[in-house]
Amino acid sequence: MKVRSFSVIKLRRQLSGAGSYLRTGDFVSRIQSSTSSVAEGIAAMYADYTVELNSEFADFHISVEPPLNLRRWIKPQVLFSVDGLTPFKPLALDQAFPVLEWGLNWCISTRINNKLIIHAAVVEQNGFTLIMPGEPGSGKSTLCAALVSRGWRLLSDELTMVSLVDGMVSPVPRPVSLKNESIEVIRRFNPEATIGRVSHDTAKGSVTHMRVPTEHVERSAETAQPAWVVFPKYIAGAALSLSPLTKGQASIRLIQNSFNYSILSEKGFSAITRLIDQSDCYDFSYSVLDEAIEQFDSLAASKLC
Repeated sequence: MKVRSFSVIKLRRQLSGAGSYLRTGDFVSRIQSSTSSVAEGIAAMYADYTVELNSEFADFHISVEPPLNLRRWIKPQVLFSVDGLTPFKPLALDQAFPVLEWGLNWCISTRINNKLIIHAAVVEQNGFTLIMPGEPGSGKSTLCAALVSRGWRLLSDELTMVSLVDGMVSPVPRPVSLKNESIEVIRRFNPEATIGRVSHDTAKGSVTHMRVPTEHVERSAETAQPAWVVFPKYIAGAALSLSPLTKGQASIRLIQNSFNYSILSEKGFSAITRLIDQSDCYDFSYSVLDEAIEQFDSLAASKLC
């Protein structure tokens, strides 16, 4: 059934007990948490996703709970754990839902090796993907959220997952992360977007998430073909620039942004090579979102000619 079928109270009761099994793309996560903001965040951001009360299998068994010490009561914290492991230090209780999101990204990027995983946003138009690797502060997620708001389908704002068999990109559409200035930028750019509660004073500053459009969730099984690899950079006041990259330059930079290239060895090399062969590669700088979207719409239209 869909998450929206549950009231926040019922969802919290389930999360506090046996947990709920949430499907996101190819993955099922059993999530347990007694923290109210986790239930509220799931209800708001995952309303269109499938959740089950019982399942025979989960890829990840996750909990987001207060640590078993005095910090349960004094300056409360939460601790993310997966399959009994705690990969992160406890963080402030106010950050509970972002902790869940960061933890889900960590689970996929460190534990899944049947696909090449690249740290990049990826959106789709007409069956072709635009892959956007980017360093923190590059404007990658802001640009991704803007493209999604203008008709591009979200596959992921963080993890590009490339098949080792046929080179197609698999969707993992989860809420789009927004930080600091980008929160108000997207509020103004798309007033109809559902944006969650803001958590302040995190390691990344102020953070929140934008809900994925319903249609994109419903198309979570629909893969797409790589077509463009673009390395974006927001530069205040700069004129828009789209500069071609050689295949070699783009390959090196994609490898640097891959989580599991070295683990996959020859399979990783083959996957990168095939992806680059299928794609036009660019450096891209921008300062105006509407201009950026017009540029990418033009690229997508050229595929139809």
